[in-house]
Amino acid sequence: MLPVRLSLALSALSVSALFAAAPALSAQTAAPHPITLSDLYRFQNVGSPVVSPDGKWVAYTVHKTDLKADKGATDLWMVSWDGSQDIRLTWGFQSIEDPNGLGSAGDPEWSPDGKYLSFMAGRPGPAKGEQVWIMDRRGGEAHQLTDVKGHIRGYAWSPDSARLVLAIVPDENPEPKPGEKPKPQPIVIDRYLFEQDVEGYLRDNQHTHLFLYDIATHKLDKLTNSDAKFDETDPVWSPDGSQIAFISNHDHDPDRSINTDVFVVNAQPSSTPRQLTHYPGIDEGRLAWSPDSKMIAFLRGAQLKLWQYSLDTLGVVPADGSARPRMVTTKLDRSVSNPIWSADGKSIQVLVEDDRNQYPAIVDVATGDVHREVAAPGVSYQISEHAGHTALTWTTNSDPNEIYALDHGTLRKLTHHNDALMAQLQLGQVRDISATSQDGTIVHGLLTLPPGVVAGTKSPMILFIHGGPNGQDGHEFTMTNQMFAGHGYAVLNVNYRGSSGRGAAFQQAIADDWGHLEIQDLLASVDQVIKDGYVDPNRMGVGGWSYGGMLTDYMIASSNRFKAASSGAGTGDPFALYGVDEYILQYNNEIGPPWQNTQQYIKLGYPFFKAYDIHTPTLYMGGTSDMNVPLVGGKQMYEALKTLNVPTELIVYPNQFHGFTRPSFILDRYERWFAWYDSWVLGKKDVTPASEAPRPPARPAVKP
Repeated sequence: MLPVRLSLALSALSVSALFAAAPALSAQTAAPHPITLSDLYRFQNVGSPVVSPDGKWVAYTVHKTDLKADKGATDLWMVSWDGSQDIRLTWGFQSIEDPNGLGSAGDPEWSPDGKYLSFMAGRPGPAKGEQVWIMDRRGGEAHQLTDVKGHIRGYAWSPDSARLVLAIVPDENPEPKPGEKPKPQPIVIDRYLFEQDVEGYLRDNQHTHLFLYDIATHKLDKLTNSDAKFDETDPVWSPDGSQIAFISNHDHDPDRSINTDVFVVNAQPSSTPRQLTHYPGIDEGRLAWSPDSKMIAFLRGAQLKLWQYSLDTLGVVPADGSARPRMVTTKLDRSVSNPIWSADGKSIQVLVEDDRNQYPAIVDVATGDVHREVAAPGVSYQISEHAGHTALTWTTNSDPNEIYALDHGTLRKLTHHNDALMAQLQLGQVRDISATSQDGTIVHGLLTLPPGVVAGTKSPMILFIHGGPNGQDGHEFTMTNQMFAGHGYAVLNVNYRGSSGRGAAFQQAIADDWGHLEIQDLLASVDQVIKDGYVDPNRMGVGGWSYGGMLTDYMIASSNRFKAASSGAGTGDPFALYGVDEYILQYNNEIGPPWQNTQQYIKLGYPFFKAYDIHTPTLYMGGTSDMNVPLVGGKQMYEALKTLNVPTELIVYPNQFHGFTRPSFILDRYERWFAWYDSWVLGKKDVTPASEAPRPPARPAVKP
């Protein structure tokens, strides 16, 4: 139901997999093997490319995990444009044997004069918490640049490299006196939106504001004179350094809307911002200034009722407010992101999300015509350009994320952090699938086969459902799929209606009607891979995380075809989460409050209200700190199945948010999935079939 309800690939490590036929190795080298749990933390997650102002270097991040220390760390690297030099700059882990390094470094940025590389880190220094650190590119130790109180949520260099604009959330907790331990304080809540995953409970004084930070004097000044209740995010300096564009919601009560707009303000303390867009929905970043500082590119999403199924359109608006915004990609019917102006101001480079792919494209500002730059299947999430050089992340079915140079439509690989590991692995082949749903809608997806499977073999299968729903399964290396494939299962991913990449109508089709069209699309795709001869219909499981967990509950309440299920961070009853999760705006505006539309909530909650129809052994999982989809949703379904004597377990992970961060818990989740599906789908243990377990008498059904 919700875009921030992450797909499991993100919470489990966003590396994906497919390695079609590993090259032959020498006799002295072990033959490639399918991915196993012991390979999970050998992968390195590469991202955040930033091209230097002269175009000669690309800074980027590499995340590694040390399972023994049960933590991960992110380091900065930089690679030369020709790929000949690849240099590690920070040391979050000194080594795997000695994991006591300096901690993670992230959000790299080059100073516009090219002299320094800055980053965010929580290292020991003059000021507490995460601060901006700076490193001379000519060499030497990094040193702490900022020394501000509060939490820095973002920063950007001024064009003259003399100032930063900082997005800061104040820290209102009183500091303990020397020698005293912090005392817990009551949390006083009076906001309409009062909780958010990871952030916790939201207070009225907990808004993000923009500040100017003078690098020479360390002087900190509030940028705008706006009301303190307004959040200010995504700041970007104009190329001439005179103005800063940002995103804010200036409604009377911003918590009750998603009405963000583009603002611009003079780059001086206590300036009055000017509102450039007035659309009653989402206008957002990443913002981009034209080279002449006259225009600002932005992204426009949906209005409130459909905001969870939003498709982002590229728009431009004059920075002086002399004309209304103009939407540029209205003919595309695909979501775009990451706008970057060309040097001549005539085109804008974007990433286009399009039917299992996400590729760079050039948009003609005058006509809106879109030219795809990379024809090969694959996915890019981040892109950067300077001095005519473009670098981006790129992943395919067979390759994890690495940094690539984009030269006139040709991708050139710059980093090779996972190459040695990939040469040791035999991956499952990924096939495109297409199915016709019950009402004639064409649905697309992907099928990952077990490595080395013989043609004509009918494999056991896991239908693994992505979250969101506003997201898609694409041609990218997906650890979850390859891990299950390495364990012997085919994995089916379906971009059901509600998914992105197929246009606005496809995304919005499930609004206020959850668990209906999605189930038809999922079952049609299952029927197709069975018909195609890939899958054994008598050995199938289903599972997912977030909205994928919700759809798992919908599926087992609609069909008994699956031998086992796993529902992670989901719910079978919207009543259970109303006022408990962070989606009050969606409930009240898409469905309506429960006291006004009670029957619709019961209809959407049919997994709980029709639990007597569920016979599938189901594993429920969730984190105790998850405020996105709180654990109560899984608890309720677990207790319903337990009451009905359906085999079920509830696995509770302490102090984990919606996306897990503790490596040992991520590993544990895989182990429990394998054990559960092996037991019920493959029959590897003596178990009592769910259909034979004693059940209480059926009660009259509450029909949706």
